Parts: sequence; structure tokens; C-alpha cells
Amino acid sequence: MGIFGALTTAVTGLRAQSFALENISGNIANSQTTAFKRVDTSFEDLIPDFPISKQLAGSVIASSRATNTAQGDIQGASIGTFVAVNGEGFFIVQKPANFVDNRPVFDGVNLYTRRGDFQLDKSGFLVNGAGYYLMGIPVDSATGNLVGSVPELLQFQNDLLPAQPTTRIEYRANLASYPLTPASDKNVPQSELLDPAGFTVDPTTGGAGTVIGSDVTTFLDESVSGGAITAFDATGAPVNIQFRWAKTDAAAYGGTDTWNLFYQVDSNATGATVAWQNVGTDYMFGANGQMNPPVTNVTLTGVTVDGITIGDITLAHGSGGLTQFSDPNGNAQINLLQQNGFAAGELQTISVNDKGRVIGTYSNGRTIDLAEITLADFNGANFLKRLDGGAFAVTDESGPAIFGASGKIVAGSLEGSNTDIAEEFSKLIVTQQAYSANTRIITTGNQMIQELLNMTR
Repeated sequence: MGIFGALTTAVTGLRAQSFALENISGNIANSQTTAFKRVDTSFEDLIPDFPISKQLAGSVIASSRATNTAQGDIQGASIGTFVAVNGEGFFIVQKPANFVDNRPVFDGVNLYTRRGDFQLDKSGFLVNGAGYYLMGIPVDSATGNLVGSVPELLQFQNDLLPAQPTTRIEYRANLASYPLTPASDKNVPQSELLDPAGFTVDPTTGGAGTVIGSDVTTFLDESVSGGAITAFDATGAPVNIQFRWAKTDAAAYGGTDTWNLFYQVDSNATGATVAWQNVGTDYMFGANGQMNPPVTNVTLTGVTVDGITIGDITLAHGSGGLTQFSDPNGNAQINLLQQNGFAAGELQTISVNDKGRVIGTYSNGRTIDLAEITLADFNGANFLKRLDGGAFAVTDESGPAIFGASGKIVAGSLEGSNTDIAEEFSKLIVTQQAYSANTRIITTGNQMIQELLNMTR
């Protein structure tokens, strides 16, 4: 081989360093590209098959070495649909094969990316800056459970969220042991109690029964407010439900501390029209201020308020939800009053939380889980095929995608490029020196050939 072999080897060195320079150039050019994975250069020696005593150093070939598993810095972002992956995993995406009537048509081939700058397009898809469409698993809005296990393209429409009628009211309160009703007078025994003789009693309900319109003034004077809540019927129409508490018996007078709860059924009732309805349960309290016996739930049957029918409602107090302790204010202190109904609502915004759930915020104030982003990983992630826009395709060497990667989704953030400018400049200097050294080999070889030719002259 000799001189000519040295020249050939130097040329392979020039090619290898040129290849390395191209990778360095690409890394630096993409130092600000979202989730870019730098490409390092690996050099491999090529040794001719000679006897041991004649072995040569050999020539060189350069190849790429991927850094797909090397994490880039996670940077905060102000857009709710931007997400980053901290740890292992890739977003599952697809890219349209073409567009028909300005709508994407997909070929069904899954691709993978760490680029998480997703935003809603006009068709309701989440698309990143490179044009890749996010995939995930839909969530049942009623139960919060995943619908299926295979990721699909996520598309969110502006359909109305159906109304949900109120079927349950959570109600917890403390009732003052001595209610300061307008009619109460501590100098007058039993003046704080509801006097059934003071208004018309509906005998079909038992207890204090119902309150008719002509007796509302007396009823209000002998009871305390129990709060109010807006409930909803099946169409989402709001209904204001008013509650009032009336103490009907007291241990101080030889009986048992007993309360009745009423809700208003007609705010404009007059004459014999029913205005307030007793829920039909005696709430009795012991000396320790706790209910005895406990009442955890009460069913309000066929609730109708101001002509709007809601239906049956469960009034849930829970364990120890109602108490009777001394209160100088003499009223009912409401600790919890909430219901499970809501009006229909229109989708307004989409965001992603740190659990990887896509959250929809509706005009009725509801926030609903719409989908869950699925992460995929690979046994040979560094053997994925690189595509434009920071995407990767499966290869035989990478192995198939494995759903459920261990990486964590970071909401409102983006992963930066894993290129280190200082490191690339260091490699650039080394590459330049190696390239120059190879040119010196060619120059020296040429001089030696010239000397050889001069011998014949």
C-alpha cells in the first residue's frame, strides 16, 4: 500500500470529518428547536486483512449516533395545551397524508415525538408546530374513566355539554341550640319553637306539614333561614331552592331537641296555596349536640319549585353533618351546601394538566376530563428513524412501541433542544484540527510522490 494507501486513508479521514462537521452544523442550527435531539458522530476504523506483523492502522468511516433518550431542559410556557415529557416516553402522533376540503386525511401510521407545542386547530385537533396531530385515549365525562386502551386521534368539538338535573344536595350545618327567631323571647318559654297552632297544618304529611300562603308571615317569624341553592331541572333551567329550619320541641321543656326542615315550593303563594313543604323528618339531638338517632340522608320526593319540576332529590347530611351547638347568633350556620346539577354549556377552552388529562372548560363553569395523553417508549429508542419536525418512525432495530411509558407529563411547559453550544464548539475545533491534519497527510504524500518521480529524471 505505502504512499498511495496513506493518501486513500487520508481521504477517508477527510470524508469522516466532513460528516462530523455536518452533524455539528445541524446541532448548532437546531439549538433553539423545540425538543430537538442532537446527532453525535461515531468513528469506526476499517482494518485490512493482513498478517499480524503487517497490520495497519486502517482507514475510517463515520456514522451517526442518536441521543433520542437524552433529556432537554424543560422550560415554562404560558399556553395551556403546551406539554413536555420529563423522563422516558414520546407523544403518539400522526401526520396527514393529504387534505380534502381543507380537512386532514390520515394514513393510520403512528409516529412519535417529544415536541409538545400542541394547539387547537379549526377542526378541533391538537397539532404541534411541525404539523403532527396528537393522539390519546378519550375519557368518559360522567365517570372519568378511560374509554378503551388504544390511542386515537384527539378531536374536540364545540358541542354543548348536556345539562344534568340535580339529584343530590350535600347539606351540612350547625343549628343554634336556642334559635333567635323574630318571635323568640327568652323571657317567654317556648317562644323560640314553631307553634303548629299558629298556621294551617296539612294532616297528610304529619308533623308541621305544609305552610300555606296565608300563614307564611307566621312561619317566617318562627323559623330561621337554612340557606339557598340553585338547582337545575332536566333541561338545565335554574331553580332557586330556599331552606328554613324550625325548632319544634326542646329538652328544656321536658321533651327532645327536635327540628324540622322546610323548602319553599312557591315564592308567590297566597291564600290556601302551599308555600313551604316539610321534608317530613324529625331531626332530634342529644345533650352533646349530635343527632340521635343519626339522619344521614333524606329523600325529597317530586320536588317542584315555582312550577319547575326537578324530581326526586337526595338531601345528604353525612355522618355528623348536622349538629346543634350553642351559637350566640342564634341561626343556622351553613357549613356545606352544594348540588350535582348544572346547565348545558359550550366548550370554551382546552388545557392539559400534569396528569396528562386534557381538560375542557365550559361556559357553565364546569371543567371536564376529555381525554388522556398516552406516552410510548421503545426498547431501542436510539434506533428510531428521524423524520422532519422532530418526529420518529419505528424501525426493526427500535422494536415496537410500548404504551404507558414511565415519563411524566409537565403541563404548561416545553422541552428544549438537548444541544449544548459549548460542547459543539469544542467538537468543532477538534474536527477542524483533524480535517487539517488529514490534508497534511495528502500534502506530504504528494511531496513524497514528487520526490519519487524526480528520481527518474
